[in-house]
Amino acid sequence: MIDYIRGQVAELTPTFVVIDCGGVGYQINITLLDYSELSSASDVKLFVHESIREDAHLLFGFISKRTREMFRLLIGVSGVGPNTARLILSGLSSAQLEDAIASENVSALKAVKGIGARTAQRIIVDLKDKISVDSSSVAGVAPSSEAFEDSKAALVMLGYASAQSEKVLRKLFSATPGLTVEQAIKQALTML
Repeated sequence: MIDYIRGQVAELTPTFVVIDCGGVGYQINITLLDYSELSSASDVKLFVHESIREDAHLLFGFISKRTREMFRLLIGVSGVGPNTARLILSGLSSAQLEDAIASENVSALKAVKGIGARTAQRIIVDLKDKISVDSSSVAGVAPSSEAFEDSKAALVMLGYASAQSEKVLRKLFSATPGLTVEQAIKQALTML
């Protein structure tokens, strides 16, 4: 399984990027939001999701792990495939999507072209319990910061629930934004 691909941008379109990595060009489907960030970069790192079907092996790439996580949650919803999930994440950032799901804002999801009321409601029902949005305690914490994401991943690997780990880490990082991964994990373990 490919976790990420780092390399030079060989070709960039609004729907895909070709990354030259060690002499091999990987065509990776991207969102429009990531396209705008990639247009000014030459050396990039994209977190990848592989979609293997009978007729195709597709790669979907994201600048942040959090966006990839939201993509994976979306494709787990009945009736939402990889292209629909990419379309949703082209219209809404992962933070906006989380807010829409947490606040049960059907109209925000319906604003994305191709998403009807039934699909929007299914997304909200299926994902409401799988995301954790506590914007009051996030003050100044970028949920996609590398130290935050690495700390969360380590705690989940240790067997702690994702939502519980994220809540504790948000408190820690809002109090001390400059925490290292090691410091965050040690402090979080005392709070879990």
